[in-house]
Amino acid sequence: MPTAYKKLCLLCFIKNAGFCRFFNKISKFFAKKAGCTKKINTFAVRYETNIDLHNLITTKFKRMNMKKLILSLLLVASVTTVFAQSRNVTRANNLSRAETPNFPEARTLITSALQDPSTKNLANTWFVAGMVNYREFKSIESRAHLEAMRAGREVQLDQDRVGPMIMESLNFLIVADSLDQLPDDRGRIRPNARNRREVQRIITEYHQFNLIPYALHLVQREDYTTALTVLNAFLAVPDLPAIEGTIERDAHFYDVMFFTARVASASGNPQEAIRLFQTVRRDGLGAGLSEETIIETYQFLYMEFNNLDDTENYVRMLKEGSERFPQEPWFIQNLINHYINLGQSETALMYLEIAIQREPDMAEYRRVEGSLHAQLGNMEKAETAFRQALAIDPDLVTALDIVGRLYIDRARAYEDQAFTPRISVAERRTAEENRDNALRQALPMFQRLVELEPDVLGHKFMLRNVLHGLRMHAESEAITRQINAIMGEE
Repeated sequence: MPTAYKKLCLLCFIKNAGFCRFFNKISKFFAKKAGCTKKINTFAVRYETNIDLHNLITTKFKRMNMKKLILSLLLVASVTTVFAQSRNVTRANNLSRAETPNFPEARTLITSALQDPSTKNLANTWFVAGMVNYREFKSIESRAHLEAMRAGREVQLDQDRVGPMIMESLNFLIVADSLDQLPDDRGRIRPNARNRREVQRIITEYHQFNLIPYALHLVQREDYTTALTVLNAFLAVPDLPAIEGTIERDAHFYDVMFFTARVASASGNPQEAIRLFQTVRRDGLGAGLSEETIIETYQFLYMEFNNLDDTENYVRMLKEGSERFPQEPWFIQNLINHYINLGQSETALMYLEIAIQREPDMAEYRRVEGSLHAQLGNMEKAETAFRQALAIDPDLVTALDIVGRLYIDRARAYEDQAFTPRISVAERRTAEENRDNALRQALPMFQRLVELEPDVLGHKFMLRNVLHGLRMHAESEAITRQINAIMGEE
Protein backbone atom coordinates (compact mmCIF):
# COMPACT_ATOMS: atom_id res chain seq x y z
CA MET A 1 0.00 0.00 0.00
CA PRO A 2 1.34 3.49 -0.84
CA THR A 3 2.73 5.43 2.12
CA ALA A 4 0.65 8.54 1.31
CA TYR A 5 -2.49 6.40 1.41
CA LYS A 6 -1.58 5.02 4.82
CA LYS A 7 -1.08 8.54 6.18
CA LEU A 8 -4.44 9.72 4.86
CA CYS A 9 -6.25 6.81 6.42
CA LEU A 10 -4.41 7.13 9.69
CA LEU A 11 -5.41 10.79 9.79
CA CYS A 12 -9.03 9.73 10.12
CA PHE A 13 -8.63 7.61 13.26
CA ILE A 14 -6.02 8.89 15.67
CA LYS A 15 -5.81 11.46 18.50
CA ASN A 16 -9.03 10.81 20.48
CA ALA A 17 -12.35 9.04 20.33
CA GLY A 18 -14.38 12.14 19.47
CA PHE A 19 -12.06 12.94 16.61
CA CYS A 20 -12.22 9.34 15.42
CA ARG A 21 -16.02 9.24 15.49
CA PHE A 22 -16.15 12.44 13.41
CA PHE A 23 -13.81 11.12 10.75
CA ASN A 24 -15.43 7.69 10.93
CA LYS A 25 -18.56 9.28 9.49
CA ILE A 26 -16.52 10.97 6.81
CA SER A 27 -14.81 7.67 6.00
CA LYS A 28 -18.16 5.96 5.60
CA PHE A 29 -19.10 8.67 3.11
CA PHE A 30 -15.89 8.04 1.14
CA ALA A 31 -16.37 4.29 1.29
CA LYS A 32 -19.91 4.58 0.00
CA LYS A 33 -18.53 6.41 -3.00
CA ALA A 34 -15.93 3.65 -3.41
CA GLY A 35 -18.44 0.80 -2.88
CA CYS A 36 -17.17 -0.64 0.43
CA THR A 37 -19.59 0.51 3.13
CA LYS A 38 -19.67 -2.86 4.81
CA LYS A 39 -15.93 -2.92 5.18
CA ILE A 40 -15.94 0.51 6.77
CA ASN A 41 -18.54 -0.48 9.35
CA THR A 42 -16.51 -3.59 10.17
CA PHE A 43 -13.44 -1.45 10.45
CA ALA A 44 -15.10 1.01 12.84
CA VAL A 45 -16.16 -1.81 15.16
CA ARG A 46 -12.78 -3.44 15.08
CA TYR A 47 -11.01 -0.15 15.64
CA GLU A 48 -12.84 0.42 18.88
CA THR A 49 -11.67 -3.04 20.04
CA ASN A 50 -8.08 -2.03 19.34
CA ILE A 51 -7.43 -4.43 16.42
CA ASP A 52 -4.20 -3.65 14.67
CA LEU A 53 -4.83 -0.54 12.58
CA HIS A 54 -2.09 -1.07 10.03
CA ASN A 55 -3.23 -4.57 9.05
CA LEU A 56 -6.83 -3.45 8.85
CA ILE A 57 -6.01 -0.62 6.50
CA THR A 58 -3.93 -2.94 4.34
CA THR A 59 -6.61 -5.67 4.02
CA LYS A 60 -9.80 -3.58 3.78
CA PHE A 61 -8.80 -0.58 1.65
CA LYS A 62 -6.17 -1.76 -0.76
CA ARG A 63 -8.69 -1.96 -3.63
CA MET A 64 -10.33 1.43 -3.11
CA ASN A 65 -10.00 4.06 -5.80
CA MET A 66 -7.10 6.09 -4.42
CA LYS A 67 -7.69 9.03 -6.74
CA LYS A 68 -11.29 9.44 -5.59
CA LEU A 69 -10.33 9.19 -1.95
CA ILE A 70 -7.58 11.81 -2.15
CA LEU A 71 -9.79 14.25 -4.06
CA SER A 72 -12.57 13.76 -1.54
CA LEU A 73 -10.27 14.42 1.38
CA LEU A 74 -8.94 17.55 -0.27
CA LEU A 75 -12.48 18.71 -0.86
CA VAL A 76 -13.36 18.25 2.80
CA ALA A 77 -10.20 20.09 3.86
CA SER A 78 -11.11 22.95 1.54
CA VAL A 79 -14.68 23.12 2.84
CA THR A 80 -13.36 23.06 6.39
CA THR A 81 -11.02 26.01 5.62
CA VAL A 82 -13.80 28.06 4.01
CA PHE A 83 -16.05 27.33 6.96
CA ALA A 84 -13.30 28.42 9.40
CA GLN A 85 -12.63 31.69 7.57
CA SER A 86 -16.37 32.44 7.22
CA ARG A 87 -16.59 31.89 10.93
CA ASN A 88 -13.76 34.41 11.42
CA VAL A 89 -15.74 37.02 9.47
CA THR A 90 -18.81 36.39 11.60
CA ARG A 91 -16.82 36.48 14.83
CA ALA A 92 -15.07 39.69 13.83
CA ASN A 93 -18.42 41.30 13.10
CA ASN A 94 -19.87 40.13 16.43
CA LEU A 95 -16.82 41.18 18.45
CA SER A 96 -16.86 44.69 16.99
CA ARG A 97 -20.56 45.23 17.65
CA ALA A 98 -20.67 43.66 21.13
CA GLU A 99 -21.64 45.71 24.17
CA THR A 100 -17.99 45.49 25.22
CA PRO A 101 -16.28 45.26 21.85
CA ASN A 102 -12.91 43.59 21.35
CA PHE A 103 -11.52 45.53 18.40
CA PRO A 104 -7.97 44.09 18.44
CA GLU A 105 -9.28 40.52 18.20
CA ALA A 106 -11.87 41.53 15.59
CA ARG A 107 -9.16 43.21 13.53
CA THR A 108 -6.93 40.10 13.74
CA LEU A 109 -9.75 37.81 12.60
CA ILE A 110 -10.87 40.00 9.70
CA THR A 111 -7.28 40.53 8.56
CA SER A 112 -6.88 36.75 8.33
CA ALA A 113 -10.09 36.50 6.29
CA LEU A 114 -8.94 39.28 3.93
CA GLN A 115 -5.78 37.36 3.19
CA ASP A 116 -7.30 33.91 2.76
CA PRO A 117 -8.09 32.93 -0.86
CA SER A 118 -11.40 31.41 0.17
CA THR A 119 -12.86 34.65 1.59
CA LYS A 120 -10.78 37.53 0.28
CA ASN A 121 -12.99 37.94 -2.80
CA LEU A 122 -16.28 37.99 -0.90
CA ALA A 123 -18.10 41.30 -0.57
CA ASN A 124 -19.19 40.54 2.98
CA THR A 125 -15.56 40.07 4.12
CA TRP A 126 -14.64 43.57 2.98
CA PHE A 127 -17.88 45.01 4.33
CA VAL A 128 -17.20 43.61 7.79
CA ALA A 129 -13.61 44.88 7.61
CA GLY A 130 -14.93 48.36 6.90
CA MET A 131 -17.47 48.09 9.71
CA VAL A 132 -14.85 46.95 12.24
CA ASN A 133 -12.80 50.09 11.54
CA TYR A 134 -15.89 52.30 11.52
CA ARG A 135 -17.17 51.00 14.84
CA GLU A 136 -13.76 51.41 16.46
CA PHE A 137 -13.59 54.99 15.13
CA LYS A 138 -17.08 55.77 16.47
CA SER A 139 -16.10 54.29 19.83
CA ILE A 140 -13.07 56.59 20.02
CA GLU A 141 -15.16 59.54 18.88
CA SER A 142 -17.83 58.87 21.51
CA ARG A 143 -15.24 58.77 24.29
CA ALA A 144 -13.72 62.01 23.01
CA HIS A 145 -17.15 63.71 23.05
CA LEU A 146 -17.78 62.48 26.57
CA GLU A 147 -14.40 63.71 27.82
CA ALA A 148 -14.88 67.09 26.13
CA MET A 149 -18.32 67.48 27.69
CA ARG A 150 -16.98 66.70 31.15
CA ALA A 151 -14.04 69.08 30.73
CA GLY A 152 -16.14 71.82 29.13
CA ARG A 153 -13.94 72.09 26.03
CA GLU A 154 -14.09 71.37 22.31
CA VAL A 155 -13.82 67.80 21.05
CA GLN A 156 -10.23 66.85 20.27
CA LEU A 157 -9.65 63.72 18.22
CA ASP A 158 -6.24 62.13 17.83
CA GLN A 159 -6.08 62.47 14.06
CA ASP A 160 -2.90 60.40 13.87
CA ARG A 161 -4.90 57.49 15.28
CA VAL A 162 -8.37 57.90 13.78
CA GLY A 163 -7.29 59.27 10.39
CA PRO A 164 -5.68 56.05 9.07
CA MET A 165 -8.60 54.13 10.56
CA ILE A 166 -11.07 56.23 8.56
CA MET A 167 -9.11 55.85 5.34
CA GLU A 168 -8.81 52.08 5.79
CA SER A 169 -12.53 51.78 6.51
CA LEU A 170 -13.36 53.92 3.47
CA ASN A 171 -11.25 51.77 1.17
CA PHE A 172 -12.70 48.53 2.56
CA LEU A 173 -16.27 49.74 2.05
CA ILE A 174 -15.54 50.87 -1.52
CA VAL A 175 -14.14 47.42 -2.38
CA ALA A 176 -17.08 45.72 -0.65
CA ASP A 177 -19.60 47.67 -2.71
CA SER A 178 -17.73 47.00 -5.96
CA LEU A 179 -17.61 43.24 -5.25
CA ASP A 180 -21.29 43.28 -4.35
CA GLN A 181 -22.14 44.56 -7.85
CA LEU A 182 -20.40 41.68 -9.64
CA PRO A 183 -22.56 38.99 -11.29
CA ASP A 184 -22.77 35.53 -9.75
CA ASP A 185 -22.15 32.20 -11.51
CA ARG A 186 -25.46 32.53 -13.33
CA GLY A 187 -24.72 36.09 -14.47
CA ARG A 188 -27.16 37.66 -12.00
CA ILE A 189 -26.33 40.80 -10.01
CA ARG A 190 -27.95 40.50 -6.60
CA PRO A 191 -26.45 43.16 -4.32
CA ASN A 192 -27.10 43.32 -0.61
CA ALA A 193 -29.40 46.34 -0.27
CA ARG A 194 -28.86 46.67 3.49
CA ASN A 195 -25.08 46.69 3.11
CA ARG A 196 -25.27 49.28 0.33
CA ARG A 197 -27.35 51.60 2.52
CA GLU A 198 -24.74 51.28 5.25
CA VAL A 199 -21.90 51.92 2.78
CA GLN A 200 -23.65 55.02 1.48
CA ARG A 201 -24.35 56.35 4.97
CA ILE A 202 -20.83 55.82 6.31
CA ILE A 203 -18.98 57.15 3.24
CA THR A 204 -21.23 60.23 3.23
CA GLU A 205 -20.42 60.75 6.89
CA TYR A 206 -16.69 60.51 6.23
CA HIS A 207 -17.04 62.93 3.32
CA GLN A 208 -18.94 65.53 5.33
CA PHE A 209 -17.15 65.41 8.66
CA ASN A 210 -13.88 63.47 8.77
CA LEU A 211 -11.71 63.53 5.65
CA ILE A 212 -11.04 67.29 5.53
CA PRO A 213 -9.99 67.61 9.23
CA TYR A 214 -7.57 64.71 8.75
CA ALA A 215 -6.14 66.30 5.59
CA LEU A 216 -5.69 69.67 7.31
CA HIS A 217 -3.89 67.94 10.17
CA LEU A 218 -1.50 66.32 7.69
CA VAL A 219 -0.87 69.64 5.93
CA GLN A 220 -0.02 71.25 9.26
CA ARG A 221 2.51 68.46 9.76
CA GLU A 222 3.76 69.12 6.21
CA ASP A 223 2.96 65.53 5.23
CA TYR A 224 1.75 66.69 1.82
CA THR A 225 1.92 63.28 0.13
CA THR A 226 -0.50 61.61 2.57
CA ALA A 227 -2.66 64.73 2.62
CA LEU A 228 -2.93 64.55 -1.16
CA THR A 229 -4.11 60.93 -0.91
CA VAL A 230 -6.81 61.88 1.61
CA LEU A 231 -7.98 64.88 -0.41
CA ASN A 232 -8.14 62.88 -3.63
CA ALA A 233 -10.26 60.32 -1.77
CA PHE A 234 -12.61 63.17 -0.80
CA LEU A 235 -12.84 64.33 -4.42
CA ALA A 236 -13.51 60.79 -5.67
CA VAL A 237 -16.50 60.17 -3.38
CA PRO A 238 -19.21 61.76 -5.62
CA ASP A 239 -18.24 59.38 -8.45
CA LEU A 240 -18.59 56.20 -6.37
CA PRO A 241 -21.47 53.94 -7.55
CA ALA A 242 -22.92 53.82 -4.03
CA ILE A 243 -22.85 57.63 -3.76
CA GLU A 244 -23.41 58.86 -7.30
CA GLY A 245 -26.11 61.52 -7.48
CA THR A 246 -26.35 62.12 -3.73
CA ILE A 247 -23.44 64.57 -3.28
CA GLU A 248 -23.45 67.82 -5.25
CA ARG A 249 -20.30 69.31 -6.74
CA ASP A 250 -20.89 72.75 -5.31
CA ALA A 251 -18.62 75.71 -4.50
CA HIS A 252 -17.32 73.91 -1.40
CA PHE A 253 -16.32 70.91 -3.50
CA TYR A 254 -14.30 73.08 -5.89
CA ASP A 255 -12.78 74.99 -2.99
CA VAL A 256 -11.46 71.66 -1.73
CA MET A 257 -10.23 70.82 -5.23
CA PHE A 258 -8.37 74.15 -5.38
CA PHE A 259 -6.79 73.40 -2.00
CA THR A 260 -5.92 69.88 -3.17
CA ALA A 261 -4.13 71.32 -6.20
CA ARG A 262 -2.03 73.52 -3.95
CA VAL A 263 -1.17 70.51 -1.78
CA ALA A 264 -0.20 68.58 -4.92
CA SER A 265 2.10 71.43 -5.89
CA ALA A 266 3.65 71.48 -2.41
CA SER A 267 4.17 67.70 -2.56
CA GLY A 268 6.23 68.06 -5.74
CA ASN A 269 3.54 66.73 -8.08
CA PRO A 270 3.10 69.51 -10.68
CA GLN A 271 1.16 67.42 -13.20
CA GLU A 272 -1.45 66.49 -10.59
CA ALA A 273 -1.62 70.14 -9.51
CA ILE A 274 -2.14 71.28 -13.11
CA ARG A 275 -4.86 68.66 -13.66
CA LEU A 276 -6.79 69.83 -10.61
CA PHE A 277 -6.28 73.54 -11.30
CA GLN A 278 -7.50 73.04 -14.87
CA THR A 279 -10.70 71.43 -13.59
CA VAL A 280 -11.30 74.33 -11.20
CA ARG A 281 -10.57 76.81 -14.00
CA ARG A 282 -13.07 75.08 -16.29
CA ASP A 283 -15.93 74.22 -13.92
CA GLY A 284 -15.47 76.20 -10.71
CA LEU A 285 -17.20 79.45 -11.65
CA GLY A 286 -20.28 77.62 -12.90
CA ALA A 287 -20.52 75.79 -9.57
CA GLY A 288 -20.56 79.07 -7.65
CA LEU A 289 -16.87 79.42 -6.84
CA SER A 290 -15.79 83.03 -6.32
CA GLU A 291 -14.06 85.01 -9.07
CA GLU A 292 -11.16 85.65 -6.70
CA THR A 293 -10.49 81.91 -6.43
CA ILE A 294 -10.70 81.45 -10.21
CA ILE A 295 -8.24 84.31 -10.68
CA GLU A 296 -5.89 82.68 -8.18
CA THR A 297 -6.29 79.43 -10.11
CA TYR A 298 -5.04 81.09 -13.28
CA GLN A 299 -2.14 82.58 -11.36
CA PHE A 300 -1.14 79.21 -9.93
CA LEU A 301 -1.42 77.61 -13.37
CA TYR A 302 0.85 80.33 -14.75
CA MET A 303 3.42 79.57 -12.04
CA GLU A 304 3.23 75.80 -12.56
CA PHE A 305 3.71 76.12 -16.32
CA ASN A 306 6.46 78.67 -15.78
CA ASN A 307 8.30 76.30 -13.44
CA LEU A 308 8.06 73.62 -16.14
CA ASP A 309 9.37 76.10 -18.77
CA ASP A 310 6.13 75.55 -20.69
CA THR A 311 6.05 78.98 -22.33
CA GLU A 312 3.14 78.23 -24.64
CA ASN A 313 0.79 77.27 -21.83
CA TYR A 314 1.75 79.96 -19.33
CA VAL A 315 1.30 82.65 -22.02
CA ARG A 316 -2.06 81.07 -22.84
CA MET A 317 -3.08 81.34 -19.18
CA LEU A 318 -2.11 85.03 -19.13
CA LYS A 319 -4.06 85.81 -22.30
CA GLU A 320 -7.12 83.82 -21.26
CA GLY A 321 -7.09 85.31 -17.77
CA SER A 322 -6.78 88.83 -19.19
CA GLU A 323 -9.74 88.28 -21.49
CA ARG A 324 -11.89 86.54 -18.89
CA PHE A 325 -11.12 88.96 -16.05
CA PRO A 326 -10.18 92.31 -17.63
CA GLN A 327 -10.62 94.03 -14.28
CA GLU A 328 -7.60 92.14 -12.92
CA PRO A 329 -4.41 93.90 -14.11
CA TRP A 330 -2.10 91.09 -13.00
CA PHE A 331 -2.60 89.13 -16.22
CA ILE A 332 -1.86 91.83 -18.74
CA GLN A 333 1.00 93.19 -16.64
CA ASN A 334 2.74 89.82 -16.70
CA LEU A 335 1.95 89.46 -20.38
CA ILE A 336 3.57 92.82 -21.06
CA ASN A 337 6.60 91.85 -18.96
CA HIS A 338 6.87 88.58 -20.87
CA TYR A 339 7.20 90.38 -24.20
CA ILE A 340 9.51 93.01 -22.71
CA ASN A 341 11.83 90.25 -21.45
CA LEU A 342 11.79 88.74 -24.94
CA GLY A 343 12.77 92.13 -26.37
CA GLN A 344 9.50 92.36 -28.30
CA SER A 345 8.77 95.99 -27.40
CA GLU A 346 6.18 96.54 -30.13
CA THR A 347 4.10 93.51 -29.01
CA ALA A 348 4.43 94.68 -25.42
CA LEU A 349 3.19 98.16 -26.47
CA MET A 350 0.18 96.56 -28.17
CA TYR A 351 -0.91 94.87 -24.92
CA LEU A 352 -0.01 98.00 -22.96
CA GLU A 353 -2.41 100.06 -25.02
CA ILE A 354 -5.17 97.56 -24.12
CA ALA A 355 -4.21 97.91 -20.48
CA ILE A 356 -4.32 101.73 -20.68
CA GLN A 357 -7.76 101.60 -22.27
CA ARG A 358 -8.99 99.49 -19.38
CA GLU A 359 -7.32 101.62 -16.71
CA PRO A 360 -6.42 105.04 -18.11
CA ASP A 361 -5.60 106.36 -14.64
CA MET A 362 -2.92 103.75 -13.93
CA ALA A 363 0.30 105.75 -13.64
CA GLU A 364 2.48 102.61 -13.84
CA TYR A 365 1.11 101.80 -17.30
CA ARG A 366 2.12 105.24 -18.53
CA ARG A 367 5.55 104.81 -17.02
CA VAL A 368 6.05 101.46 -18.79
CA GLU A 369 4.75 103.01 -22.01
CA GLY A 370 7.36 105.75 -21.73
CA SER A 371 10.15 103.19 -21.17
CA LEU A 372 9.07 101.14 -24.21
CA HIS A 373 8.94 104.20 -26.44
CA ALA A 374 12.40 105.17 -25.20
CA GLN A 375 13.71 101.69 -26.13
CA LEU A 376 12.27 102.13 -29.60
CA GLY A 377 13.84 105.60 -29.91
CA ASN A 378 10.53 107.47 -29.79
CA MET A 379 11.75 110.05 -27.25
CA GLU A 380 8.90 112.50 -27.72
CA LYS A 381 6.31 109.80 -27.11
CA ALA A 382 8.38 108.60 -24.17
CA GLU A 383 8.45 112.02 -22.57
CA THR A 384 4.71 112.45 -23.13
CA ALA A 385 3.98 109.13 -21.47
CA PHE A 386 6.22 109.95 -18.50
CA ARG A 387 4.55 113.32 -18.06
CA GLN A 388 1.15 111.65 -18.14
CA ALA A 389 2.35 109.24 -15.47
CA LEU A 390 3.47 112.13 -13.25
CA ALA A 391 0.20 113.93 -13.85
CA ILE A 392 -1.57 110.90 -12.38
CA ASP A 393 0.98 110.25 -9.62
CA PRO A 394 3.42 113.11 -8.91
CA ASP A 395 5.42 110.89 -6.57
CA LEU A 396 6.03 108.03 -9.00
CA VAL A 397 9.75 107.58 -8.34
CA THR A 398 10.69 105.90 -11.61
CA ALA A 399 8.95 108.56 -13.72
CA LEU A 400 10.52 111.38 -11.68
CA ASP A 401 13.99 109.92 -12.19
CA ILE A 402 13.58 109.30 -15.94
CA VAL A 403 11.99 112.67 -16.72
CA GLY A 404 14.62 114.43 -14.61
CA ARG A 405 17.40 112.67 -16.54
CA LEU A 406 15.74 113.56 -19.86
CA TYR A 407 15.91 117.23 -18.86
CA ILE A 408 19.57 116.87 -17.90
CA ASP A 409 20.34 115.23 -21.24
CA ARG A 410 18.59 118.11 -22.97
CA ALA A 411 20.58 120.64 -20.93
CA ARG A 412 23.82 118.94 -21.96
CA ALA A 413 22.81 119.11 -25.61
CA TYR A 414 22.15 122.86 -25.28
CA GLU A 415 25.48 123.31 -23.52
CA ASP A 416 27.29 121.52 -26.35
CA GLN A 417 25.51 123.80 -28.76
CA ALA A 418 26.58 126.91 -26.80
CA PHE A 419 30.24 125.94 -27.13
CA THR A 420 30.08 125.10 -30.79
CA PRO A 421 32.87 126.97 -32.67
CA ARG A 422 31.90 129.93 -34.86
CA ILE A 423 28.53 130.33 -33.19
CA SER A 424 27.18 133.86 -32.84
CA VAL A 425 26.85 135.57 -29.48
CA ALA A 426 23.06 135.63 -29.78
CA GLU A 427 22.91 131.93 -30.59
CA ARG A 428 25.26 131.16 -27.69
CA ARG A 429 23.08 133.16 -25.33
CA THR A 430 19.94 131.38 -26.52
CA ALA A 431 21.59 127.98 -26.09
CA GLU A 432 22.67 128.88 -22.54
CA GLU A 433 19.15 130.05 -21.65
CA ASN A 434 17.69 126.82 -23.00
CA ARG A 435 20.26 124.86 -20.97
CA ASP A 436 19.28 126.69 -17.78
CA ASN A 437 15.57 126.20 -18.48
CA ALA A 438 16.12 122.47 -18.89
CA LEU A 439 18.04 122.33 -15.61
CA ARG A 440 15.29 124.32 -13.84
CA GLN A 441 12.74 121.76 -15.05
CA ALA A 442 14.95 118.92 -13.79
CA LEU A 443 15.51 120.58 -10.38
CA PRO A 444 12.07 119.85 -8.77
CA MET A 445 12.25 116.28 -10.01
CA PHE A 446 15.43 115.49 -8.10
CA GLN A 447 14.46 117.55 -5.08
CA ARG A 448 11.34 115.43 -4.77
CA LEU A 449 13.32 112.24 -5.30
CA VAL A 450 15.68 113.18 -2.44
CA GLU A 451 12.65 113.75 -0.22
CA LEU A 452 11.05 110.45 -1.19
CA GLU A 453 14.26 108.38 -1.01
CA PRO A 454 16.76 110.29 1.14
CA ASP A 455 19.16 107.34 1.45
CA VAL A 456 19.70 106.93 -2.30
CA LEU A 457 23.01 108.59 -3.12
CA GLY A 458 22.30 108.64 -6.84
CA HIS A 459 19.48 111.13 -6.35
CA LYS A 460 21.74 113.41 -4.29
CA PHE A 461 24.51 113.31 -6.91
CA MET A 462 22.06 114.24 -9.65
CA LEU A 463 20.61 117.07 -7.54
CA ARG A 464 24.10 118.44 -6.81
CA ASN A 465 24.92 118.44 -10.53
CA VAL A 466 21.74 120.34 -11.35
CA LEU A 467 22.40 122.90 -8.59
CA HIS A 468 25.98 123.33 -9.77
CA GLY A 469 24.81 123.83 -13.36
CA LEU A 470 22.41 126.53 -12.19
CA ARG A 471 25.24 128.14 -10.22
CA MET A 472 23.37 127.64 -6.93
CA HIS A 473 26.62 127.12 -5.02
CA ALA A 474 25.32 127.29 -1.44
CA GLU A 475 22.66 124.65 -2.07
CA SER A 476 25.18 122.56 -3.99
CA GLU A 477 27.63 122.63 -1.07
CA ALA A 478 24.90 121.64 1.37
CA ILE A 479 24.08 118.55 -0.71
CA THR A 480 27.82 117.79 -0.97
CA ARG A 481 28.09 117.77 2.83
CA GLN A 482 25.17 115.36 3.04
CA ILE A 483 26.85 113.08 0.52
CA ASN A 484 30.13 113.17 2.40
CA ALA A 485 28.38 112.42 5.68
CA ILE A 486 26.69 109.35 4.21
CA MET A 487 29.84 108.14 2.51
CA GLY A 488 31.84 108.75 5.69
CA GLU A 489 29.43 106.55 7.65
CA GLU A 490 29.85 103.80 5.08
